[in-house]
Amino acid sequence: MAGALDGKRIAVLAAEGVEQVELVEPRKQLENAGAVTELISISGKPVQAMNHIDKGDTFPVDHIVDQVEPGWYDALFVPGGVLNPDNLRMDQRAVRFVRSFYDTGKPIAAICHAPWVLVEADVVRDLEVTSWPSLQTDIRNAGGTWVDREVVVDRGIVTSRKPDDIPAFTGKMIEEFGEGRHERQQSMAGQSTAG
Repeated sequence: MAGALDGKRIAVLAAEGVEQVELVEPRKQLENAGAVTELISISGKPVQAMNHIDKGDTFPVDHIVDQVEPGWYDALFVPGGVLNPDNLRMDQRAVRFVRSFYDTGKPIAAICHAPWVLVEADVVRDLEVTSWPSLQTDIRNAGGTWVDREVVVDRGIVTSRKPDDIPAFTGKMIEEFGEGRHERQQSMAGQSTAG
């Protein structure tokens, strides 16, 4: 997969409580494939990662979410952890940032609890999605179809359930990010905002 993402710039959206392995491993694979990744957060302080319930490392933030434009990036990756997506979905700047990737047909990847942010951004409606099992009711209530599979791709949205799924998740994420915009997704988004 080396070179598959040459020239691509990827936004990595994360906040306090991000699951360390779900941030580090997929980000490393994106960079190994040639992408430039930038950590975007809701504040400028280093992001505290977690190893399940124990504190892990901290990671420097490249940009605060309201200081960047979605147009600067080719795709969006949202890692999981319980606290991370809960913090993100409470911040309207982050929610708007996520929604803009969907509205412009750019690919999005979210693992574990990260689909909570997709729910808040009204991105899962009419999509097949997987996640950590505790999110299935939220996804269904938001109009999505929840399935229990290691990786699901629907209209440029890549989702996975847990750290064990990272190999399958990163493979599909790199494939979708390499393909770029999804016209079908873009036209559906245009219909929903025009109607």
